[in-house]
Amino acid sequence: MKQKKYVCAIDQGTTSTRFLVFNKNGKPVGGHQIEHKQIYPFPGFVEHNPVEIWENTCKVINYTLKKYDINPSEIAAIGITNQRETTVLWDRKTGKPVSNAIVWQDLRTSKICEELVKNGGKFRFQKITGLPVATYFSATKLKWLFDKNKKLKQKAKTGEILFGTIDSWLIWNLTGGVNNGVHITDVTNASRTLLMNLKTLNWDKNMLDIFEIPEEILPQIKPSIEPESYGYTKKSGPFNYEIPIMAALGDQQAALFGQVCFKKGEAKNTYGTGCFLLLNTGENPVLSKNGLITTVAYKIGKSNAVYALEGSIAIAGSLVQWARDKLKIISSAPEINELAEKVSDNAGVYFVPAFSGLFAPYWRSDARGLIIGLTHFTGKEHIARAILEATAYQTKEIFNAMEKDSKIKLSVLKVDGGMTKSEILMQFQADILNINVLRPQITETTVLGAAYGAGLASSFFKNLDELKQNWTLSKKWIPNMSEKKRIFYYKNWKKAVQKSLNWIENAK
Repeated sequence: MKQKKYVCAIDQGTTSTRFLVFNKNGKPVGGHQIEHKQIYPFPGFVEHNPVEIWENTCKVINYTLKKYDINPSEIAAIGITNQRETTVLWDRKTGKPVSNAIVWQDLRTSKICEELVKNGGKFRFQKITGLPVATYFSATKLKWLFDKNKKLKQKAKTGEILFGTIDSWLIWNLTGGVNNGVHITDVTNASRTLLMNLKTLNWDKNMLDIFEIPEEILPQIKPSIEPESYGYTKKSGPFNYEIPIMAALGDQQAALFGQVCFKKGEAKNTYGTGCFLLLNTGENPVLSKNGLITTVAYKIGKSNAVYALEGSIAIAGSLVQWARDKLKIISSAPEINELAEKVSDNAGVYFVPAFSGLFAPYWRSDARGLIIGLTHFTGKEHIARAILEATAYQTKEIFNAMEKDSKIKLSVLKVDGGMTKSEILMQFQADILNINVLRPQITETTVLGAAYGAGLASSFFKNLDELKQNWTLSKKWIPNMSEKKRIFYYKNWKKAVQKSLNWIENAK
């Protein structure tokens, strides 16, 4: 039997699909990435083409194996990580999606959420699911699709239609698709649907009844890290070889795992399209009183699930993309830093990026984006700085809520994701939080976490301690701001947020 040299992971994100191969030291030895189209049919609507995502997945795998001369027989196992909540429905017999995927950022279900809130409040399902009522989650998207198409709902009842978040869609296709593809999801992704019971880790019948969702369409819920494997890739697929798929984690839980935050009280923040701060709270779910999400962090085989508190920010790196593509004050993302560094402060300018409303800790779909504090003195440099600072301020709001809910005083924050390349943002983050910010050598911890999960399940890695030893520090940012200035800046940020609320009427 050929010795296994690698583990690999597919990272299907909001803007792109990546495939990376890792060695025993947790170092990447090859990979490829392809962006996919963002579809905006109407204001507030955000969609992806599931077929394009599947085709891109095949392309990145094929390219990587060929370019880096990696033999599939040398791969021990595959892990998958994915954009969460994004909803796909497809035909069981043809394998074709019945519509575009509805993306987690999509706002079309606002009215459904309003009705649910009227009949029980924003946190009416929190004890069961750990989640507030919000457009963010999959259940409202499914309800919207079925309300719009009664024939589709009837097909769902007879088992002709399958539902999945992106992990389910990819695993089904990798394991054969219409030819007995495996229809599963893991506990982390299931915990983002508003349909899973947080304690039993099963689909909750009451939630299914409330949203009128047939159980026949749902995938089987599995552990995030599965030593028995979910299934094997088919020889007819992109690997052209049978490899076990042994891990699946939602992207932010995968990043927590990749940052080796295995102990209660350890936290990470990922700066990607959105921004997501997660705190490991151990084997007992902590229900938030301050607008945070309670979610499953991971589950290893038959061991107890580990839970996390999460603060979700809808707009972070995508705000920089907006400044490039729409505002056109930069021609490439790194230029935002060059502009911002030309000024010593924001000159009183604040940018609240509530393009999709505000997520944690507000959960306000009536909010909209604003730039405030403009004067004749304001230049594009100040706006660039305000764009970067917006992510740090939003993180501070979540950070404060997290400490209140968990009763844990955080002393350091591990960070990862593309925006951690911004020195000015990371220093400001340390300053406004008043704690040390640590960035690891490998900042793409989302895909690393999925690979770690697959490696652990397949015994490619021995245990969690071996994974911890792989974590190495790249850079530390130490706070260097006076308390007076910190309080002043944050007070103005809170004022700006209040101005962004109530813009859309009847949407609370």
